[in-house]
Amino acid sequence: MRCNIFSEEHEIFRRSVRNFVEKEIKPYATEWDEEGNFPVEIFKRLGELGFLGIKYPEKYGGSGLDFSYETVFIEEMARGGSLGMLLAILVQTDMATPAIYHFGTEEQKEKFLIPALKGEKIFAIGVTEPGAGSDVANIKTSARREGDYYIVNGSKTFITNGAIADYITLAVKTDPKKKHRGISLLIFDTKTEGFSIGSHIKKMGNWASNTAELFFDNCKVPAENLIGEENMGFYYIMKGFETERLSGVVMAQAAAEYALEIAINYAKEREAFGQKIINFQILRHRLVDLITEVEISKRFLYYVIDKYDSGEDTLTEITMAKLWIGELSIKVANEALQFLGGYGYTRDYPIERILRDVRLYTIGGGTSEIMREILGKKLLS
Repeated sequence: MRCNIFSEEHEIFRRSVRNFVEKEIKPYATEWDEEGNFPVEIFKRLGELGFLGIKYPEKYGGSGLDFSYETVFIEEMARGGSLGMLLAILVQTDMATPAIYHFGTEEQKEKFLIPALKGEKIFAIGVTEPGAGSDVANIKTSARREGDYYIVNGSKTFITNGAIADYITLAVKTDPKKKHRGISLLIFDTKTEGFSIGSHIKKMGNWASNTAELFFDNCKVPAENLIGEENMGFYYIMKGFETERLSGVVMAQAAAEYALEIAINYAKEREAFGQKIINFQILRHRLVDLITEVEISKRFLYYVIDKYDSGEDTLTEITMAKLWIGELSIKVANEALQFLGGYGYTRDYPIERILRDVRLYTIGGGTSEIMREILGKKLLS
């Protein structure tokens, strides 16, 4: 397997994404973070540039490329400084719509996937509930079939894009007597009567991404909005976790690299005791250790991406990457902030925002504890 997965075509694509980021993301990242949102028009702009459909077929408005190109997109977007905004975009492309593409009907792809890839409609994914996070099988939101409709009742929480979504890829219990074998996925229109948005959840980080509680009170959903087969939703969700976690790992790696770059540049400019602080041996050694760890994790990540794009089983490697790189991103961001001292603790530098944002990476998409449990069963049973 290759560790260098990029060609000249990738670099041309990288330059186009970087140009967009420099002009339309980076100048506003701090403002969006402070305001707690970003303009929803960003979705449409990304759709116009083809950035939302990178790995989807051309017949649905995509580019038909592999995950290595999406890696370039995530890396460059992360450097824009708004990881919260990027999270909202990846929910659309890598969490909420893949199930429609892989298991939906052609009619569903025409009606829902194409507008999503154009950025004309915004999607969220509704799985997590107050009593069910990593334990997906324990969800309680129900969907009872009545004629040509499902009647949905229940609630969801920690839903990214929840308050701005046009549609939700919604996990529901269609057979309450069963656990994971009784879950289905519905495409839920947020204009449906009985749907309401609860509190906008205030988070430690990723402030630019909207996160909300959602409530469903006897909501009628057309049966034609069922994705795939009834009671197969758990398996669709599990398949989706692979791509979701891989894109999250790329974001964590990119954030670690960005934080490290900030620390290095600061160390080269900041003077103390009559010299640049990069000249102090103890600080140089700490930077070298971080550079080494980040480079090793990057090479492993690229190996995993190459294996994933080759169609091989990557469950173990993606789980390892999420565990290791998620925790490494927190370590690097924390060390980088320490290099900047008091300045790093202020909002004048992006490092404090990066540290707040990366804290999510050992929680979202499956906690580090869950990753260790998966690997324990896979490697030690």
